[in-house]
Amino acid sequence: MSTTGLTEWAYPLAESLLAEPLPRRWAHSQGVAERARTIAPILGADADLMEAAAVLHDIGYAPDLAKTGFHPLDGARYLRDVARADERVVCLVAHHSCAWMEAEARGLREELESEFPREHSHLADALCYCDMNTTPDGTPTNPVDRVNEIAGRYGADSMIGMFIRRAEPEILASTARVVERLAAAKRHPM
Repeated sequence: MSTTGLTEWAYPLAESLLAEPLPRRWAHSQGVAERARTIAPILGADADLMEAAAVLHDIGYAPDLAKTGFHPLDGARYLRDVARADERVVCLVAHHSCAWMEAEARGLREELESEFPREHSHLADALCYCDMNTTPDGTPTNPVDRVNEIAGRYGADSMIGMFIRRAEPEILASTARVVERLAAAKRHPM
């Protein structure tokens, strides 16, 4: 599949997997995709790729896809094995928002990294930025509030709560790099 038309393919797929069983997750995914459109000027030719990855990033939560219980891996495997998605989209979904740290906590890091190579760091940063600047309901937020919301929702002593706190410095650094790229693009438009 070429990257041209990726978003036209990705939206109905994500909607079919999330809208009915997980409407809030679907709202979040649409919001993440909306954030991706706002940073398109710094993504260039990868803007369509990023928006597709953004709308698909949480499909691994869909009840029919949840095999390991680790949504980045479950979603990426579905995209690779069933949907035959663009490899770059698959890898972005697999590694979104510091997934390697949660994979490590679950004993799945080797599995994740052996199956799915990491995408270019600026694209990983961009997807993390989009995800961490979007509430569970799809509205804009900021990374500090988003991390606090995740930790609060799952509980500080839960695996997710501990993972998100451990990942927080990298999440903040990743999102800050995107903010800097956006600022630089505004200072020096193409």
